[in-house]
Amino acid sequence: MESLKEKTSKGLFWGGMNNLVQQIIGVVFGIILGRLLNQSDYGMMAMIGVFSLVATALQNSGFTTALANLDKPEHRDYNSVFWFNIIAGLLLYLLLFFSAPLIAGYYNEPALVPLCRYAFLSIVIASWGTAQNAWLFKNLRAKQQAKAAMTAVLVSSTVGALMAFAGMAYWSLATQGLVYVLFNTLLVWHYSQWRPTIHGITFEPAKRMFRFSCKILATNITTIINNNVLNVLLGHYFGKVQAGVYNQAYQWDFKCFSLVQNMVNQVAQPVLVDLRSDGGRQLNALRKMMRFTAFIAFPLLLGFGLVAKEFIVLAITDKWLESARLIQLLCISGAVIPLSTLLSNLIISKGKSGLYFWCTMCLGLLQIVTMMLIYPLGLRTMVIAYVLINVAWLFVWHSFVWRLTGYGILSFLKDIVPFALAAAGVMALTGFATHEISNLWLLLLSRIVLAVLLYYAVMKVARVQILKECEQFVLSKISKKQ
Repeated sequence: MESLKEKTSKGLFWGGMNNLVQQIIGVVFGIILGRLLNQSDYGMMAMIGVFSLVATALQNSGFTTALANLDKPEHRDYNSVFWFNIIAGLLLYLLLFFSAPLIAGYYNEPALVPLCRYAFLSIVIASWGTAQNAWLFKNLRAKQQAKAAMTAVLVSSTVGALMAFAGMAYWSLATQGLVYVLFNTLLVWHYSQWRPTIHGITFEPAKRMFRFSCKILATNITTIINNNVLNVLLGHYFGKVQAGVYNQAYQWDFKCFSLVQNMVNQVAQPVLVDLRSDGGRQLNALRKMMRFTAFIAFPLLLGFGLVAKEFIVLAITDKWLESARLIQLLCISGAVIPLSTLLSNLIISKGKSGLYFWCTMCLGLLQIVTMMLIYPLGLRTMVIAYVLINVAWLFVWHSFVWRLTGYGILSFLKDIVPFALAAAGVMALTGFATHEISNLWLLLLSRIVLAVLLYYAVMKVARVQILKECEQFVLSKISKKQ
């Protein structure tokens, strides 16, 4: 029987492997699609993305989190969630199908009507896999989830690239999303040991869990709107081209911070739930995950900001240069988003879904109101405000965790600030040392190599425990294979 520590280590490993492979595939095909498609193509998908995400959240209704929060969920719990999601997915698709003309009217873009009706089919497909995903998540089957996601992203990206090459514009992006959901759903069915039954269907467990999950649902919807507020407003006020410029920048920033965020999320809530009866062990686990997240997130995101201009110009040409400038800003908030997510997981593990909801709701309202007030000042000003609010909100999340666990501000800063300062110092020194290199390829490669070596040297000299544990884990994996 594996210990919780072993399950956590394996979960982090496979979560990291999953996200690393997905991001590598995402980078490769992101380059291909960025070269083949233009700003308006990305803008078309950016303008409708929020509706699909909100509908998917409504369909899931926070049940994955609710099931994970149960100590020992039974078959009837999974079965109730499964059939609820099937019905909810169909109803939501019908609602959005008939709402497509209203969405197109908001953006004054008639071509969005058929695109909406096609892209939103993913809601129906995804409804068949929620319970299976929840079973894998609850049982820390990170390896199986990783295999499903890696396969799905490879197949869907290939299909999207082939369609873009054939000149199918934004339809290639829409199809890519549909194919990903389809293959991921089929594969989680393959890996999950749980199966639904028609006999004895009851929605009572779903109704019971909804008292908890409704707050998670409301929070998820608020988060989705918050993350996509610039896409929605830019598409409405400035049109699909500006929406596409921002969306390209956000997608590259998202690829970076989600690499860290999803790796930690793979195990954070199940582990924190398992330890919630022992406050001391739970806090120690949280602090260790905070240090690990900071150790990875700050150099990765600040480093990407350092090379954003060279990377974007070389990868998808200078037609996206405006996006590169926005990436340099977004990477600052991207570095703290995984930390905020980890703190919010602790709040959820304590059963405080109401607190989680109100904290996220206030963040969303603040950002929406701010963006609507300052949009006449232009896109760059809106992005700067978005970044500053997200960085400041990290400390709001911490204040609530402190009240629940006693995780004081000094301990919190001690866990994350050394990594932030080390990463910032390394990037500043790297930028200064390489600023006279004129060849873009040489500049990109020299900055990456120098930054990695300097950061590793700083961590080694400082005898950082997280680095030592990571090295030991990797060496143990290598030795087992030999």
